This record gives sequence, C-alpha cells and structure tokens, in this order.
Amino acid sequence: MSNCKTLFLLSAVLVVLFSFSVVVSVGFSAVIWTQSYGGAGDQDVASVVETSDGGFALFGTTKSVGYVFENFWLVKTDFAGDMEWNKTYGGNEGDIAQSIIETSDGGFALVGYTDSFDAMFTDFCLVKTDAAGNVEWNKTYGQWYRDYAYSVVETSDGGFALAGYSLSVVGDLEDYFLVKTDSSGNLMWNKTYGGPDREYAYSVVETSDGGFALAGYSSFSNSDFWLVKTDEFGNMEWNKTYGGDGLDRAYSMITTSDGGFLLAGKTMLADDTLVFWLVKTDEYGNMEWNKTYGESHGWSGYPVIETSDGCFAFASRAYIDWETTGYDCWLIKIDAAGNVVWNQTYTEEDDQSVDSLIETSDGGFAFVGSNSNIGSDGDFWLIRTDEKGIPEFPSWIILPLFLMATVFVVFIKKSILQTKT
Repeated sequence: MSNCKTLFLLSAVLVVLFSFSVVVSVGFSAVIWTQSYGGAGDQDVASVVETSDGGFALFGTTKSVGYVFENFWLVKTDFAGDMEWNKTYGGNEGDIAQSIIETSDGGFALVGYTDSFDAMFTDFCLVKTDAAGNVEWNKTYGQWYRDYAYSVVETSDGGFALAGYSLSVVGDLEDYFLVKTDSSGNLMWNKTYGGPDREYAYSVVETSDGGFALAGYSSFSNSDFWLVKTDEFGNMEWNKTYGGDGLDRAYSMITTSDGGFLLAGKTMLADDTLVFWLVKTDEYGNMEWNKTYGESHGWSGYPVIETSDGCFAFASRAYIDWETTGYDCWLIKIDAAGNVVWNQTYTEEDDQSVDSLIETSDGGFAFVGSNSNIGSDGDFWLIRTDEKGIPEFPSWIILPLFLMATVFVVFIKKSILQTKT
C-alpha cells in the first residue's frame, strides 16, 4: 500500500475515532449543554419556559448571604443558555416562587406566595412583567389566614387563573383555592373546594369549554389524587379521586390532545415503596390507564408534558448511586399508552433535583432543577437535550475537529518526507 493511501486511511480513522469519543462523552457525562446560575447564597429554581426568541426564562427563589428572607428571581438566557439578564422581585419578608408562563404580549407572569405584604399571613402573589423583566404590576390574593399558590395559566379572555391551597381560618384544614383575575390582575372571583380533611392543589389548566381543572391530592380516605373540574365561573361540575390504600399524591397535570387529563405524582406500593405514578383519564375524569415507574425519593416537581409526536415525557429526582452521586435527574419518554420508549439519567458529583420540564421548539427537551453538594448552597440548573434526551452535540465542534485532523495530516506527511530524505 502506498504512503499516500496509508496516510489517508490513518487520518480518516483518527478523525472518526476522535469524533466518536466526543459524542460518547456527551451521551454519558451529560455535561455539554448544562448551565448553572447563582452566586453567594441559595437559589431554588421552580419553573422554566422557552421564550419566543428561542431562549429560556428560569424562575425561582433566591436567598442572598446575610439575608433572612427569600425573593423571587427571574433569569433570562439566550438559546445557548448564556445569561442575558436577571431580576429579583419581592418585599421585606419571604417570597417563594412556584411557576412562570410567557404571556401573549411577550412578557411573563410569575406566581408564588408571599409574606411581604401582610404582617401576619401568607397570600397568593402574581407579578406581571414585560419582556425585559420590568414589573408592570403585581397583586396579592388571599382569604383571612394562609394561602399558597403553585400554578398559573393565562386564560382565553386575557386574564389569569391561579391555583393552590388555602387555610381560611386559624385551626382549619387546607382546601383547594382557585383565583380568577382580569388582564390587569384585578380579582374577578375566587373559590375553595374541599371537605373536612386536607386538600392540596398544585396544578390548574383551562379546559376547552372555558372551565378549569385542578389537580393535587386529598385526604378524603387516606391520600388520593384528586381532580376537580369547574365551569368558567369556578362552580364545580364533577370531581374524581384515584388511589389505593396507601399514599397517593399528584403534583402536576396537563390536558391531553384527546381532551382528557394526565396526572403525575407518586404512589405507595404494598411494601411501602414509593414509585412514580401516572394516571390518564378521559375528558370526564374516567381513568383510561395508570402506570408506575421506578422509585420515588423525596420531594420533586414531577413535571409531565405531552410531546409533539403524541407521546408523553416526565422527569423527576431519582436515586441511582447515593454513595457516588447522591440524587440524579431522570427523564422518561413514554408512548400514548404509558409504555416506556426510552429513559435517560443525568448526573454530576453533586445532588440534583428536577422541578420543571418542557419540550423545545425543535422537538428536544429542557428541564431545570437544583444542583448542589449536600448541605451546601444550591444553584439554578438548566439542561438542554435532543429529542432522545441526549445532551446536544454542539455544531461548533466540527470545525475544531477538521482543523485538528488537517494539522495531524500535515504533521504525518512531513514526517514521511523527512524519513525518505
């Protein structure tokens, strides 16, 4: 074989092997498209949205070193996850962030709960900003005692609906609490739903008939998923519970393309093991199927989404190897019947949690959580993946690979010529 052919084949093999090694490291180390945001103090991310400019907005809570109380914190990034700006919102007491949406005017609606505007009690808090994060208005809503907001949607009339739970009087038990506002945040009405036990709502959606559905869990019998359907004025039309003899807690819900609902949370098996649990219903709350997956450890957001191909995906915190990595992130893609298509785990040397998951405009995924050493301060953590959950392979690396291969070929060629002489 001639020296030229040998040189060509050797160069090609080296380029392929080097490229393959880079791709493999991306798939297994989960570090290429990872960004963290934070500083001195503790940051706890709650929610993420992809923005109309292709970037991301992350919303959570920050607590600076030396300060007793938390504030809302909004971080805006470009498409590569590089921070463009950040803003804090709040008062002189605790402000705990829970959910963000991008509004139809390109701004943001931020929801959580606050102690800053009432000397004794906790209220729902809604902050409306423009696209640059500047406050346009903010409002609080509550009954007499304590009210905790977890979810917000922009409604078809341009207003907002907020859901959470309320303790209306001292010594009372929690009830679902739904607040409806106009486009300026002015209260239109509010409703509570519950019985003599505890009810905690964590998710609200607007339904196709203009009404609302709320999901969380109730202690009617033990602790069951509880789905409440209302009309456009918040009057209950029906409600359903799902669960067995053990603990069952729903933390998120979506409407599905067939008009039904998908609820996500955890359930306790007969041996007291906690596992992830999904419940799929029709539009009237009748169960169509339910599936369990893996083991559930501790609190996590349990976010669930419907993907553009008619499947579903959910993410949560998972125990993989506590001695080495602590808790890791787990992303699962399932088909329309709940069967696993694929799953991926994402780990670093710290402790990770997942709080919010979205499908991106190109069919991939982005999710956020916290990333911290056990016992240390945490930061916002953002991971961007392709449609199979693999962290994205950056196109910019192709040019360096080509240049390295070219330099290597020139070096070998010179070596061969020097040998001949």
